[in-house]
Amino acid sequence: MDDIVLKLAVVGVAGIAAQWFAWRLHLPAIVLLLVAGFVAGPATGFLNPAEDFGSIYRPMVSIAVAIILFEGGLTLNMKEISETSTAVRRIIMYAGPLTWGMAAYAAHHIGGLSWPTAIVLGAILVVTGPTVIMPLLRQAQLDARPASLLRWEAIVNDPIGALFAVVAFEIILVYIGLHQVDNLVLLIVIGFGLAIGGGWAAAKLIVWSFVRGHVPEYLKAPVLLASVVAVYAATNMVLEEAGLLTVTVMGMVLANSRIASLTDMRRFKETITTLLVSGVFIILTASLSLDDIRSLDWRAALFVAALLFVIRPVAILLATIRSGATIQERLLSAWIAPRGVVAVAVSGLFGTLLADVGVEDAGRMVAFTFAVVVTTIVLHGFTLAPLASFLKLKKASRPGILIVGGSRWSTALASKLKEAEVPVMLADQNWNHLAEARLANIPVYFGEVLSESAHHSIDPKRFSNLIATGDNDAYNALVCTDFGPELGRSHVYQIGRIDEKARQALSFTLGGRSLTKTPVSFLDLREKLLQGWTFQLTRLTDEFNWEAYEASRPEGALILLWIKPSGTIVFASTSATSPGQNDRILSFALPKTDARAEAASKTARKAEETAATQAATDEGKNLP
Repeated sequence: MDDIVLKLAVVGVAGIAAQWFAWRLHLPAIVLLLVAGFVAGPATGFLNPAEDFGSIYRPMVSIAVAIILFEGGLTLNMKEISETSTAVRRIIMYAGPLTWGMAAYAAHHIGGLSWPTAIVLGAILVVTGPTVIMPLLRQAQLDARPASLLRWEAIVNDPIGALFAVVAFEIILVYIGLHQVDNLVLLIVIGFGLAIGGGWAAAKLIVWSFVRGHVPEYLKAPVLLASVVAVYAATNMVLEEAGLLTVTVMGMVLANSRIASLTDMRRFKETITTLLVSGVFIILTASLSLDDIRSLDWRAALFVAALLFVIRPVAILLATIRSGATIQERLLSAWIAPRGVVAVAVSGLFGTLLADVGVEDAGRMVAFTFAVVVTTIVLHGFTLAPLASFLKLKKASRPGILIVGGSRWSTALASKLKEAEVPVMLADQNWNHLAEARLANIPVYFGEVLSESAHHSIDPKRFSNLIATGDNDAYNALVCTDFGPELGRSHVYQIGRIDEKARQALSFTLGGRSLTKTPVSFLDLREKLLQGWTFQLTRLTDEFNWEAYEASRPEGALILLWIKPSGTIVFASTSATSPGQNDRILSFALPKTDARAEAASKTARKAEETAATQAATDEGKNLP
């Protein structure tokens, strides 16, 4: 018992460590997970999932895969696919069967597998797993269209590929005389109908119960998780692996329904999915034996090469003719098709089933699948970002700033940031507030940034920071609270945040960080702008360092941020370090001439006040 607990702890720690190192080193997380699984399994023998976990090993992996696919379905909003729907539909309807047929042919004639094993393997390799695509897309920073294309294909194709494998296996059973044709057709029709209809019905039932208040808020996420497992298990009782399609449909229906608490539940599911992807991938990689690796020969290598360089490109390029996708998007999709957890899990299941009915080389199917998984993860993981850059399908790599709240002050700030070549967008729901920004050719968003459509139109991942500059402190706090989980709590800022010790202050769990070290209100900033204050961008050099810069600043100058040579943006209110050489400092202050004039005016006023006070004193002394 203690040994199993230790191994589960190692899997958990190794999985999250791999995710953290991938984030820190800007590497594909799935590659590090693959290395961790190989070290834990074949390399050291520390982990042998089939022996360590016994009979619960397969069900445990299957349930984890179902939850992963459900969470993927929750990300599939129909508004997002409006521009790529034709391409996605053709990839699923045409490229999938083409890949199945060509992969089966290549597995038999090139890989040397028997026809039963080759047919099932071809079906399995239709999948392009979301467990691999999601981490890659998170790091590659693709434009919205190609990212949507790859994500939709990966999530929808996973259950489709698994069901293709089911159909292939049932056909083989009919061929060898273990099943009847009419039973096969009836089973497939009922299974597909139940999978799609059951997923839709389960989602609608959840929407009804949540909207009507039949489930308390604190139980919604647990109820959703339990429902996914129950629906998956129920569908699988009718047709093996049909439950994967059920939970995917269920997630898609929920994603396109109007549930107020769906965002919180999606974040909970994302956390669970990150843990499951990390753990399951390590466990599945660790299940690979050295004998499986040794069974791979030059014919397996040729099969993998044919799959990557011939079968996938031909299937995608043919299926997407006149689909509305650009040639760059088609070329990217033709190359990027990494396989992941679902392919490995399904190949392990059907490898065992084929062996039970007397197919001698069924065990080689797992080794072939792993060869494809490892090759695609490494090649596609390291080439996605460079290829996207070459095809000009990548977002601007420089960190950007989303400014919420249109005004003369925020427009001036956006204009200066644009001058500094920082990607910027100004958002407001009042068209008149954006007039000056539009005249200055500053990108704008007209509408409510808290709406669902704004999250699809703006794409928060394009921006690394947010500044809420509205005249309402509560609204600024609401915007920062909403975007905080998306951008990171340390990357959302607002103006006018009052002292947290004051009675009327918002809770520290709400809102963003103060844009300035000493909070300044919207009215104060507007007044300063009317007095002639401007935004100033100054570069530090060896001769003009930080100390010299501070000494040169007018009294009361507000230092907002500085931009490092790499493009990284550092906000002054939260930075523990000072700017360095070649950093460009953005401040808000009076111009030097105006500052001198104001200082002289203050000195004159002070002298006048002193003289008046002295005169009053002298007059008082002269009174009798």
